[in-house]
Amino acid sequence: MSSSGVHRTLRFGPFELLSSKRVLRRDGVTLSLGSRAFDILSYLAERPGKLIGKKELIDHVWSDVTVEEGSLRVHVAAIRKALEDGQFGNRYIASVKGRGYSFIESVVRLEDSTEQRRLAAILAADVVGYSALLQRAEEATYAEFERLKREVIAPSLSRHEGRLIKTTGDGALAEFASPLAAMRCAVEIQDHLASGGSPLRLRVGLNLGDVIVGQDGDLYGDGITIAVRLEGITDPGGILISEKVYSEVEGKLDVGFEDRGEQRLKNISKPVRAYAVCTGAHSAPISKLGAALSLPDKPSIAVLPFQNMSGDPEQEFFADGMVEEIITALSRFKALFVIARNSSFTYKGRAVEVKQVGRELGVRYVLEGSVRRSANRVRITGQLIDAATGAHLWADRFDGGLGDIFDLQDQVTERVVGAIAPAVETAEIERAKYKTTESLDAYAIYLRGLAKFYQYGNRLATAEALRLFNSAIELDPEFAVAYSHASHCYAHAKTNSWSSGTADELAEASRLAQRALELDKDDAWVLCGSGWALALVVRDLGVGTSLVDRALMLNSNLAEAWRCSGWMRIWLGDPKLAIEHFARAMRLSPLGRWLVDIQSGIAHAHFFLDRYDEAASWAAIALQNDPDFQAGVRISAASNAMAGRTGEAHETVVRLQRLNSALRVSNLKHVLGPYRRAEDLTRYEEGLRKAGLPE
Repeated sequence: MSSSGVHRTLRFGPFELLSSKRVLRRDGVTLSLGSRAFDILSYLAERPGKLIGKKELIDHVWSDVTVEEGSLRVHVAAIRKALEDGQFGNRYIASVKGRGYSFIESVVRLEDSTEQRRLAAILAADVVGYSALLQRAEEATYAEFERLKREVIAPSLSRHEGRLIKTTGDGALAEFASPLAAMRCAVEIQDHLASGGSPLRLRVGLNLGDVIVGQDGDLYGDGITIAVRLEGITDPGGILISEKVYSEVEGKLDVGFEDRGEQRLKNISKPVRAYAVCTGAHSAPISKLGAALSLPDKPSIAVLPFQNMSGDPEQEFFADGMVEEIITALSRFKALFVIARNSSFTYKGRAVEVKQVGRELGVRYVLEGSVRRSANRVRITGQLIDAATGAHLWADRFDGGLGDIFDLQDQVTERVVGAIAPAVETAEIERAKYKTTESLDAYAIYLRGLAKFYQYGNRLATAEALRLFNSAIELDPEFAVAYSHASHCYAHAKTNSWSSGTADELAEASRLAQRALELDKDDAWVLCGSGWALALVVRDLGVGTSLVDRALMLNSNLAEAWRCSGWMRIWLGDPKLAIEHFARAMRLSPLGRWLVDIQSGIAHAHFFLDRYDEAASWAAIALQNDPDFQAGVRISAASNAMAGRTGEAHETVVRLQRLNSALRVSNLKHVLGPYRRAEDLTRYEEGLRKAGLPE
């Protein structure tokens, strides 16, 4: 609280009314307001919650002249315009028909002195990677941040009685009367972003401390500095709070905390103990992924790449294949939340702490291990770790001959599940005992093909993956998942405009997909890969969608199926559902190779919802990950054109034509998916036509 004195400054929301200077300010900026309007606003704000009659107001403001009520209405309208009041319902001044007006916002009275001190809860926030995003898509990024401030941050501040102190190009500072209100506001904003509400990510720091109030209404001092420094070391998408805030809010909200220890902050003499905020009582901290990843409501696990201990680089594929099989087997348990292989493998070859992995992927448990292969023998070691505490929950070693490799995989899977979910029934464990093929030679070739297949966007690698999958099929003609992956290679080529689209290619893609389904209709990956090829390459959207839906029914942890389903919902004309499915795919595989495709898909969904600015923002994020991803470049050009940014759209079309010189508006439909609604294709063509793509 400030010291006692004459109250001359009134504060409400982001506004300050300085009586001595007869000035109205918003976030430190003086607003234009006439003398009579200033007197009306001062009289009302000095009496918040009280109904002031029209005659009383007129007598007070126009004591020297006689005026009609119309003059009062004109000046009240001018006040509302200055306060931006009434756009979404009156927040500051309410009219009572036939009676008068009432100031309905809470008001804080301050001393009019050159310097005051008080205790305040400070929220500091900034956009992650803002400068890089501006370089990539300046107008779209700026527009998206302005929308975020207008539609998310400002309303949240209002709901929790916060005051915006100032904004910078990429951030904001706000003051709250209590740390609890500041915390609620921060969590609300980050939860909104985590749900896919914007492609932008924020860091948020909170502190409770003594601040100095300058004559201009701005705040200064260590209370501010600590909040800003905490924000600077926060994980992207996260909230970091000081110990003072923690002591005030702990146990009062449905959030958890992770003690990050004492932090030495620039220009702060003493270390500050900090706590990372979690979005659930038992969840992991909001992580570095840009989304507030709380722990799922069921056991969650990430399987890290196993270390190849053979001393032979050629055996790397074998170790990777072992992990792939374990992830696949674990994913069939609907009682588990399993991180996809693409995200787990971003840690390959890196020395990282298990706690960091848990935070970044949003999981409770991490499985790591090694594979040693020598001659005809193999040894697998594994250990299960609680990512929150670092405690080792289970460790074991499995030895056997190469002929027993599938039994070894089954043992590892069963023991891991038994350690993290003892309640999983024996029947579920038995279902996880799945063998892709009994032919180890075919299996080894298939694993080599997978290594190439996952080099998404590499034309030569995709061609080599197809050759290897076909070689595996020759050795084992009943290898269902190899057929499915082979058909998926044709979809890779279609997505990247590598295929010629001949009748022979379509027939071969269809043959491979259908054969995979004949061999195994109960394998989720077979259903997903074959369904994707049939929908995208063969253009049988109905059959493809039903197959992917069945894949998700069998294995709800298959991120690839959620990705495919997202695109299929776009083609079917349901972009809202598409966004939900893409969000699920990103949650299961937040760091995977498919991320650029998912982000591009979300951009497409917003495009067909007439949200061109948001579409352009998501496209910019996708292209930051892969500047040459053609689907991302196409939707970026179309979105910017439809949003009226013709210059940026034209530049993007020039880049698109460098990637695909044969592309024209007239042949656009041949590189896109099987859009069911003609109006969707027409809109896409219109966007690219406006962007400058030749007819």
